[in-house]
Amino acid sequence: MASIFSRIAAGEIPCHKIAEDERFFAFLDINPLIEGHTLVIPKQETDYFFDIDDDQLAGLMVFAKKVAQGIKKAIPCRKVGVAVYGLEVPHAHIHLVPIEQESDMFFGNEKLRVTPEELAATAEKIRKEL
Repeated sequence: MASIFSRIAAGEIPCHKIAEDERFFAFLDINPLIEGHTLVIPKQETDYFFDIDDDQLAGLMVFAKKVAQGIKKAIPCRKVGVAVYGLEVPHAHIHLVPIEQESDMFFGNEKLRVTPEELAATAEKIRKEL
């Protein structure tokens, strides 16, 4: 059975898409740590990040870099943090999180409560910068 992330990339489950190409997909986290918190996935479903083949992994990081550059332009922050984190979805993914300080990346922090309209506006801001 396809993971929730595969279903999102296939358009079966709605999301706030940031970017997509033939191999990769980026969308806003619906439970963000910070405004602009984005997930980047390979479309080819692989559970463990380091099981991704080298070519795919390199491409994923280049794709994530472009997305991070758009996030940094759209969301005021010092840097965009990167984390490979999470066991709840069996689909490798990268978290891109705009940060002002290291503690902004602590995944135990309370998540923002955002409306679908706020997520849509954030996604549009980032897409305009890509």
